[in-house]
Amino acid sequence: MTAYIIRRLLLMIPTLLGVMAVTFLVIQFVPGGPVERMIAQLEKHDSGSGGETLAPAGNGASYRGGKGLDPAQIEALRRLYGFDKPAHERFATMIWNFLRFEFGESYYHHRRVVDLVIEKLPVSISLGVWSFLLTYLVSIPLGIRKAVRHGSRFDAWTSVLILAGYSIPGFVLGILLIVLFGGGSFWSVFPMRGLVSDNWELLSWPARISDYLWHMVLPVTASTVSSFAVMTMLTKNSFLEEISRQYVITARAKGLSERAVLYRHVFRNAMIPLVTGFPGSFVAAFFSGSLLIETLFSLDGLGLLGYESVINRDYPVVMATLYFFTLLGLVTKLLTDLSYVLVDPRITFASAQ
Repeated sequence: MTAYIIRRLLLMIPTLLGVMAVTFLVIQFVPGGPVERMIAQLEKHDSGSGGETLAPAGNGASYRGGKGLDPAQIEALRRLYGFDKPAHERFATMIWNFLRFEFGESYYHHRRVVDLVIEKLPVSISLGVWSFLLTYLVSIPLGIRKAVRHGSRFDAWTSVLILAGYSIPGFVLGILLIVLFGGGSFWSVFPMRGLVSDNWELLSWPARISDYLWHMVLPVTASTVSSFAVMTMLTKNSFLEEISRQYVITARAKGLSERAVLYRHVFRNAMIPLVTGFPGSFVAAFFSGSLLIETLFSLDGLGLLGYESVINRDYPVVMATLYFFTLLGLVTKLLTDLSYVLVDPRITFASAQ
């Protein structure tokens, strides 16, 4: 296993470099970079000051009427953003900085990228933790129940409900929840902005917890309902497959109760595909921020940060978050593969080779 882990770690290097290189290459052909946006903002600002007069800008650039910015000032902007260097040199510098976890400063927010990401993390962590917990705590017991009562009315009605939830996009459900319970057209029951109330720091600890959970009800519901169907049906099908195996028939023939057969014999084998997907689901729940959900419920998280960074050509934020999430995804994939061995000792990497 040690040799397998080392090989996988070494393979992460070209994979990570490939992802970063492709993204960096695409960025070079996207029009309207940070230099062009800054020039447009300066010209728009200075041309509005009237006439052909020189208008100083915040970075020392000057507008010369119909002639636009001075070429020397444009070159200064290119040096400011690092675009005066060749593309391969900029890419090598970026990778070297990223290896040292130095992600630079945002072009748009004018703050360190690390500080921006840390500031947005509470929203993503809140949505991720509750979505992950609710999905597993609801879907697994429901899937087991559906497998035990396969073909019954309970199985049919619950299948209709979870598939209906799966077919409704999260943002559509979010709008419906706002209309019904967020003060839209019916009841104003739940708050509609932020993780906590404005006076949160003045509340007692029980009141703080209650206020936080109350803010989380609608966004977590909107982002979680659609994920119930996949996990529930996966659990049900996994249990149905194990229940039909020979060792289950033998256990029943020995006189074991259905509960003992289900939880002492079937449960561990049926949970293998669910447990092995646990690392990936756990990490994805934290960092797969939904832009639409965050926008609907006024939550300033990583999803909104990523969207703003793309729209504003904030390349340091785009590349830094891509680097971090790609590295995290590769490590999670390795942990998922290793979990197969931990859950099922019959699986070995040597036999796979």
